[in-house]
Amino acid sequence: MTERNSQLSWREKLGYAAGDGGFNFFWKNIEVYLLFFYTDVFGLPAAAAGTMFLVTRIIDAFTDPAMGYMADRTESRWGKFRPYLLWGALPLAAAAVLTYTTPDLDSSGKLLWAYATYITMMVAYTFVNIPYSAMLGVITANAQERTTLTSLRFVAAFSGGVIVTWGTPKLVAMLGAGDAQLGWQLTMMIYAVVACLLFFITFISTKERVTGPPQRSNFAQDGKDLLANGPWLVLFWLGLAVIMTISLRNAASAYYFKYFVERPELMGDFLTACMIAYAVGAASTPLLTRFWDKRTLLIWLMIAVGILSAAMYFLPADGIGLIFAFGILISLALGPKSPLVWSMYADTADYSEWKNNRRATGLIFSSATFALKLGGAAAAAVIGWLLAAMGYQANSQQSAESTEAIVWLVTLIPSAFALLAAWIASRYSLNSAELDRIQYQLEQRA
Repeated sequence: MTERNSQLSWREKLGYAAGDGGFNFFWKNIEVYLLFFYTDVFGLPAAAAGTMFLVTRIIDAFTDPAMGYMADRTESRWGKFRPYLLWGALPLAAAAVLTYTTPDLDSSGKLLWAYATYITMMVAYTFVNIPYSAMLGVITANAQERTTLTSLRFVAAFSGGVIVTWGTPKLVAMLGAGDAQLGWQLTMMIYAVVACLLFFITFISTKERVTGPPQRSNFAQDGKDLLANGPWLVLFWLGLAVIMTISLRNAASAYYFKYFVERPELMGDFLTACMIAYAVGAASTPLLTRFWDKRTLLIWLMIAVGILSAAMYFLPADGIGLIFAFGILISLALGPKSPLVWSMYADTADYSEWKNNRRATGLIFSSATFALKLGGAAAAAVIGWLLAAMGYQANSQQSAESTEAIVWLVTLIPSAFALLAAWIASRYSLNSAELDRIQYQLEQRA
């Protein structure tokens, strides 16, 4: 077995996985709590907050591919991608703390502060996260090892998510001692320190092995290759549909438990149970892929999510046990999604190298990250706009229309996106036999 196709030690697998645990101290807060923080703590109108989430993604349309392009051309004694875990950790930590800080300003000043700090945090996140994600394509070319690596990565990610979803409300209450604004700021300080330590563990534990052929800098050619990469195009739209499914459920859950179930104290427990189910689903992925190929497995999982999410619409507000049961089943079905899709992105990087004799791992993974952030922002925008249209008023008794909108945001709308994702996945063309042939030919070129 060549170094390119190396089997990895558990030290390296767990070290790489630790990084995504760190990222989820930021990302899971953004996905689950940031919109709620802006509307019910920071004091922004729901529509303004939703618009801000979407507007900031325009910047990501430029920064994400630019970061991927830059990382692909970085040369250092630590490799192309690993150094960014050191260079970007502290700026990301600082920007995150400022994002969750509420200044003593009027409404216009607060909105400007929110835009400036959130944009800065997402740029800093891009600077670290895109190189980290691209590392998956260069640590090993072994397809099964990549699936195992991504499974462990997302077990760590969901474990970080468990801490965030369960611990954040409790830490905010404890550290703030009645001052929610202070509680959010101090909570993010703790999360930022832990994330920096996990990034350092990833840096010292991993090695880049897949280098690809030497190539001249040519952004236009890289972009042309990317747009001609059919499997990548399918994955981009698939990732967008799946993250809309997940983000709508997660971000709307705070409103669902506060205003529909009228048991806000259960929100953390519900999201924690879902995160544990996500982790179990992710951990099962290497076993599942021994029986079904990635494409087939993903199609049936998303169909299951669509059916279960639609059925959840009919649950009564006092059916707590059923609400938890459906949430856990949906999360179990969604758990393998992340390991499957991200390992498939690594496969499309190999496909691009095989087809074009050029490797642009960073650019390919930057587009994956952009789809993730775009989907999350679009979900937040949909929530903010729909709530505003239905007459949502923060910390007040909701109208029947706004309550119904909240239920739709957790059930029927995610169901539609899940079924759309299943259809998109059916268009993916790289099966196991084709990937084996590509890997063999790439080895012969090396």
